[in-house]
Amino acid sequence: MTDDARLSFIDPATAPEVLRPTIDAFVQSRGKVPNLFRVAAHAPEITAKLAALQGAVMGQGEVPVLLKELLSTRVSHINLCDY
Repeated sequence: MTDDARLSFIDPATAPEVLRPTIDAFVQSRGKVPNLFRVAAHAPEITAKLAALQGAVMGQGEVPVLLKELLSTRVSHINLCDY
């Protein structure tokens, strides 16, 4: 098995125009577009929906946002994710 990526990251500057609102929202709120969404940009028709789902899951709710972020980081660490 290889560690090479199967899909490349789409450069936000050259992403399809339909993704501009989603990209701009990430840049405004996070300062960059997360890698997950740079890969998802290969399928623009689902990228905005994926961003909305991520916002609903990781946003305000019964579980504090900070705890959600900590859990996300811990799961990534356990699974040996690079980021």
